[in-house]
Amino acid sequence: MWDDAFPSFLIGLREGLEAGLIVSILVATLVRAGARSRLPQVWTGVLAAVALAMSFGAVLTFTAASMSGTAQEAFGGTLSVIAVAFVTAMVFWMRRSARSLSGEIKEKVTGALAMGAGMLVVTSFLAVGREGLETALFLWTTARAAGESAGPMAGAGTGIVIAAGLCWGLYRRVLKINLTKFFTATGAVLIVIAAGVLGYGLRDLQEGGVLPGKTAYAVDLSQSVDPGAWYSTLVQGVFNLTPTMTWLQVVAYAGYLGAVMTLFVRGVRTAAVKPVESGESAKSGAGEPAEAAAEGKPSEAGAEGKPDEPEGPARRRPAWVIPVAVVAVPAVVAGAIVVFGGSKPADAQTIAVSEKECGKGFTAPKPGRQTFQMHNTGDKASEVYLIDPASNAVYGEIEGLAPGTTRDLVATVAGGSYAWRCVPTGGKAVTSASVRVSGGAAGKAVVPVSETDLAAPLTSYKQYVNQGLTTLVAQTKQLSDDIAGGNLDAARTDWLTAHRTYSSLGAAYGTFQDFDKKINGRTAGLPDGVTDKDFTGFHRVEYGLWHGQSASDLAAPAARLAEDVTGLQKAFPAQDFDAADLPLRTHEILENTLQFELTGDADQGSGTTLATADANLAGTRELLGVLRPLLASRDAQLLPRVDADIARVQRLLDSAHHDQSWTPVDKLDGAGRARLNGATGQLLEDLAPVPDLLEIRKSA
Repeated sequence: MWDDAFPSFLIGLREGLEAGLIVSILVATLVRAGARSRLPQVWTGVLAAVALAMSFGAVLTFTAASMSGTAQEAFGGTLSVIAVAFVTAMVFWMRRSARSLSGEIKEKVTGALAMGAGMLVVTSFLAVGREGLETALFLWTTARAAGESAGPMAGAGTGIVIAAGLCWGLYRRVLKINLTKFFTATGAVLIVIAAGVLGYGLRDLQEGGVLPGKTAYAVDLSQSVDPGAWYSTLVQGVFNLTPTMTWLQVVAYAGYLGAVMTLFVRGVRTAAVKPVESGESAKSGAGEPAEAAAEGKPSEAGAEGKPDEPEGPARRRPAWVIPVAVVAVPAVVAGAIVVFGGSKPADAQTIAVSEKECGKGFTAPKPGRQTFQMHNTGDKASEVYLIDPASNAVYGEIEGLAPGTTRDLVATVAGGSYAWRCVPTGGKAVTSASVRVSGGAAGKAVVPVSETDLAAPLTSYKQYVNQGLTTLVAQTKQLSDDIAGGNLDAARTDWLTAHRTYSSLGAAYGTFQDFDKKINGRTAGLPDGVTDKDFTGFHRVEYGLWHGQSASDLAAPAARLAEDVTGLQKAFPAQDFDAADLPLRTHEILENTLQFELTGDADQGSGTTLATADANLAGTRELLGVLRPLLASRDAQLLPRVDADIARVQRLLDSAHHDQSWTPVDKLDGAGRARLNGATGQLLEDLAPVPDLLEIRKSA
């Protein structure tokens, strides 16, 4: 995809041109110095730099692949931040050095010629190696952000090929480019891209648990922006801006972009004035170091030292020895790091996953943390679980293991019985023979739930919603009657009562299908905002009640709200409510609350989003109530933590409730708002394991 390829194309073009210019200057200087026989030494250094960069990329890729998911997030986030630092330094360095690059390189070549062949190899290696390492790091980072490598690799390859062509044209003097302007323009674009990479890297560090605030959202357009649309894909691929971003991401993005771009632009203006002030010719801005080197005077070493002539007899070695060595050494070192430096133990078992060979290769492991290499030998994608065959408790799992692929499953093994359960897509679940592990304490496993286990909680929750909808129908009818009778003061009171009832039913992420948008939709994504014909429901009525609209203006929206609620009441018993979604609701309701109510984004004038948050908390408490028996038997410490979190959030919300009024969220003092956001974020953190604990897993 072009959107994934563009950032890598730009870095490939820029870094390729930088490295190519340096090589062009090296070659041109040697040619003018009459030292053509030294050119293989330059190419040897270049080859060594390329080998080092490729080996570095391999270490990043394969070392990260052997880590746990959380460690991968932390590792990737750290390298993203480092990549941003390198790219920023590179942008400023090239802006400063484009004018004087030729002279600096010529001085280094002259010194290298005087010191011998080895120094010329080192000079070319160091000159190109930095660009190679920066390219490898940035390319790995952008590929990880894109979630695929084909686009970034194609973009980088295209950029490098074009850069090579430009350098050849400059060297042969068939092409003229104002390199100062080129590096200035591409530098500005790279700063914007690097800001997105920084935001992405910080998000990874939040997901990896290194930084806090992963649920403190500053922006959430996920319900109004189609993430699969071409424009969403373009913005995310090129700029790493996503529909949902945390406060840390937004602040870092804006802060980096504002500070670095300001310094960069100031530096460009200063550089543009200097040649005039110092009496330099205007032509120096053309930035053609390769051509300047080609037209320069012979170096002293070339004119006097005649470095091509050997000073004495020397034993000749085969010409291929050094090039092979400079490629082999980085490759061997990288291989050793991957094999011995990763988290993958040398004795990791390779376990077959398929209907016919499930568990093949499995022998009793030693107690402790173990890594199993799960290899799908079948022709269907499969799930695989490490289980206790007696209780079906799950110690570890992999979902979506594609045919012919291998992935690591890391689990802590203690005393007990273990077996593998393979669940091919569209096939029958198969359980392997069990093995017995001796020694160590009992391992911690999750007892799976079935649809039958969730049937009773689902029935209880549906009864709760049905009762709430009956109440809501009466409340919205009363609201409509208030407005029809011109009693807008009563309508404002009844609006809040009805909206709190609806919010307590757990409407999040399509719980009520299309009815939720009709009943509680916002203006996001509507072209005409609050005047759009599709803006309906509670927030449409709220806007009118608190923005001075007349009863006649609000009669139709209020009547339509009452009709839509009645429609939901009739449709709900027949709606397809997946039992597996029930545990997700415990997290999703408050996730919506943090994104919309606690930011004030959902407020249309009433200033009652904290009242809505209070109702959402009541809905979450109801869900946890029906799921409590299943959770208590699977994680005894979870519920006390969650209960304490809920009590803390409830106290903070209660402090904003005075008689019949609620403090608007934007009127909270900074400390109070931070405490409420932090307490809600902590509650979300503690609720996060619920979907995994109550995930429905297939059994044999």
